[in-house]
Amino acid sequence: MLDLKWILDNAPEARRRLAQRGVELDTEGLSRINEERKAFQKRAEDLRAARNRASEDVARAKKEGRDAAEVIAAMKKVGDDISALEENIRSLEAKLRADLLSIPNLPAGSVPEGRAAEDNVEVRRFGDPPRFSFRPEPHWEIGRRLGLLDFDRAAKIAGARFAVSLSEGARLERALISFMLDIHTRESGYTEVLPPFIANEDSLIGTGNLPKFAEDLFKIEGFKWYLIPTAEVPLTNLFRDEILDESSLPRRFAAYTPCFRSEAGSYGKDIRGLIRQHQFNKVEIVAFSLPEKSFEELERMTVSAEEVLRRLELPYRVVELCAGDLGFASAKTYDLEVWMPERNGYVEISSCSNCTDFQARRANIRFRRAPKSKPEHVHTLNGSGVAVGRTVAALLECGQQKNGTVRIPAALRPYMDGLEKIGS
Repeated sequence: MLDLKWILDNAPEARRRLAQRGVELDTEGLSRINEERKAFQKRAEDLRAARNRASEDVARAKKEGRDAAEVIAAMKKVGDDISALEENIRSLEAKLRADLLSIPNLPAGSVPEGRAAEDNVEVRRFGDPPRFSFRPEPHWEIGRRLGLLDFDRAAKIAGARFAVSLSEGARLERALISFMLDIHTRESGYTEVLPPFIANEDSLIGTGNLPKFAEDLFKIEGFKWYLIPTAEVPLTNLFRDEILDESSLPRRFAAYTPCFRSEAGSYGKDIRGLIRQHQFNKVEIVAFSLPEKSFEELERMTVSAEEVLRRLELPYRVVELCAGDLGFASAKTYDLEVWMPERNGYVEISSCSNCTDFQARRANIRFRRAPKSKPEHVHTLNGSGVAVGRTVAALLECGQQKNGTVRIPAALRPYMDGLEKIGS
């Protein structure tokens, strides 16, 4: 959430920077509501002061034996007026909050101009796409042929956009989760967390999923709970409504969770395979940073996510998103895109984002630089470290051999009890 005072004090800049995202900001409307709210507050304060004075008059009159009925009646009318004003204030504050919750984060000054994915800027590449002396298969056909994936039985159990992993397929997912967590925790300094896979409304408001993206979530009927779309939600909310010590920052966390998404608006896209599922596994990394260090933290986080792909020998590229392609809460994002032979192109497998103080304002996460100093909002960052299902898809497609087997990268073999290939 953006700071209302900053928006109103810097209206031209706020409009300009949000226009980079294709968002038209009605600063005049926000100012009008805010001024109306302040006018009601001033009137209510004046009436409370008058009521306090009248209370003193009543007490004095009673002490002197005079009739105070007229003053008491007037006080009742003042009390009714104050109640009406307070209701108006609450209504305007709710409107202001709703408006602020719908406004995306400001793009950082270094973010490239642009409106859509084709305007994103490639930063670097690792590895060369594999070349095959045979016609390569898509991962869903490899998985079906080797008995690793069963989409038909998953559809029977749940419906479209689900998968059953079997045998070495299930083992591969489990191995990847451990492999990724070990890199992030043992080498990059993230603390492992196993959080709830369910979150409440306040948690999803804190990360920016609610109220704007309610249709993307799976809500649990009869409860104010949702299945998490990513571990970013529980991890970011670890410190909701808390004040941290400056000396404790940065705080870094990593978690494996299943993720649940309705994929609203994706009808007809990636209907085959593991690329776009309603349920998928992911390792997420989240950091809480001092504001002046958060962009350094973003670079560090991106490198940690890259290390997973490097050790798996998967060709990938890093892309900096343009302003028009940024996620709602992000000020700056790097996407990691892995090579997929079936597409003859790159597919996103991780997004690493600096959300600056946007989520921290929504979730009220602050820190104090000195014992009696005024609390400031932390900066929050999150990244996929990385999406497990898409990694399986990339490993099957990039590692497929002419004899029908799939090569296991050397770095992953210790997690597969030394297995060098899948199939025979």
